Amino acid sequence: MLRTLCRTGGALLQQTQRTVPRLWVTPAQQRWASNLPMNTLVLFVPQQEAWVVERMGRFHRILEPGLNFLIPILDRIRYVQSLKEIVIDVPEQSAVSLDNVTLQIDGVLYLRILDPFKASYGVEDPEYAVTQLAQTTMRSELGKLTLDKVFRERESLNSNIVHSINQASDEWGIRCLRYEIKDIHVPPRVKESMQMQVEAERKKRATVLESEGTREAAINVAEGRKQAQILASEGEKAEQINKAAGEAQAVLAKAEAKSKAIRMLSEALTEQNGNAAASLSVAEQYVSAFSNLAKESNTILLPSNSGDISGMVTQAMTIYGTLAKTSQKGAPEALDEMSEGPANQSAASQ
Repeated sequence: MLRTLCRTGGALLQQTQRTVPRLWVTPAQQRWASNLPMNTLVLFVPQQEAWVVERMGRFHRILEPGLNFLIPILDRIRYVQSLKEIVIDVPEQSAVSLDNVTLQIDGVLYLRILDPFKASYGVEDPEYAVTQLAQTTMRSELGKLTLDKVFRERESLNSNIVHSINQASDEWGIRCLRYEIKDIHVPPRVKESMQMQVEAERKKRATVLESEGTREAAINVAEGRKQAQILASEGEKAEQINKAAGEAQAVLAKAEAKSKAIRMLSEALTEQNGNAAASLSVAEQYVSAFSNLAKESNTILLPSNSGDISGMVTQAMTIYGTLAKTSQKGAPEALDEMSEGPANQSAASQ
């Protein structure tokens, strides 16, 4: 009987608390009260949920998932915390960048409750508190960056906001996992100026690329001309070297041929009837030279005995005989000098 009255009284008390609105409670408290389960003595707690139980208005324990037993009237389920990852849409807000540009930014916040006790008694409404903290942190972080860096350093901005939120939400038993900026809206005039800046930057890049192409083309043409001149000079040098080598070889060949001819001539003169052959050769050369006098010049100087060929040949042979005697005398003298040289050197040494 007593147990039945206790159950009836507890049920009526909880029903009165749910139906009768209290003017001094906040909307967050009304939301939590409307979602609270009734104490039916035997309770089944779902997975990934934490039910905070108060006994006679004081924290008693946190129910674990599964089967749990409570005392009616004395025990009351005060808070129900979800341990899943919670996604909160941060409403759009205005912020001023470092270069005094007003931006409209909204985002998405991902968090998880790690300590149900702190999340229940550390703050009145965890979601509202974290949302307000995210908005204020976003404004402060955007005030440190210029407009250009806001778009370039979006990832670092998100990480800074998460770090700032976690420093304050540790006392609430809440852990911020990620924060993502969804949209960034800029004023129309600033957007037009940004578009003009982008177009100017593209024109600048095109001009720079065109100038670099012109420079590379000029460098390539100059390099080609340089290589052509170097190759031409090397070719001319090789041609002159080959020409000089050919001329030297020709001179050597002529000298060798001339020396062989002189040697053969000298050998022929020493043979029998050599003087007659030399007289015949001189006579032929004289006749040939005399026949070419009128062809080479208009002025001709003739000797008084130009018609006396035999006299000219005799004179040439006389000159040849004189030179031959002189060379024969010079040879023994040279041999004597060569023999006297070592004897003089030996006498000087003694």
